[in-house]
Amino acid sequence: MAKEIMDKLAEITRKRKKAHQKLVSLKSQVYDAFLQMEQVAFADGALSKKAKELIAIGISVQMDCESCMQWHIDQAAACGATYREILEAIEVGIEMGAGRVTVSARFALDAMEQAFPNEEA
Repeated sequence: MAKEIMDKLAEITRKRKKAHQKLVSLKSQVYDAFLQMEQVAFADGALSKKAKELIAIGISVQMDCESCMQWHIDQAAACGATYREILEAIEVGIEMGAGRVTVSARFALDAMEQAFPNEEA
């Protein structure tokens, strides 16, 4: 892996840990509630923690949240997710982005019909 990527990942981790410690030391009630919600949301239930982490990876890709991607990939790997499972979660995120774009494209086609009522495809 390129040194610049390794450095970027290390910096994301450093910043995440620093912010976590700061919010904990400030006794942020909102952050505390967030941490509790995270524990409940990712606990094993009808879906395993691993499955939930894979879902979070796809969402993180969709949100373009690098810190989220790194965190949830690490968490999924710690839960036993394989390289291929994580790759497929990333691919679902990619597809959902393209899916969202097709919705926008449908709107654009409707707008074109209104702007060019006499044009035929």
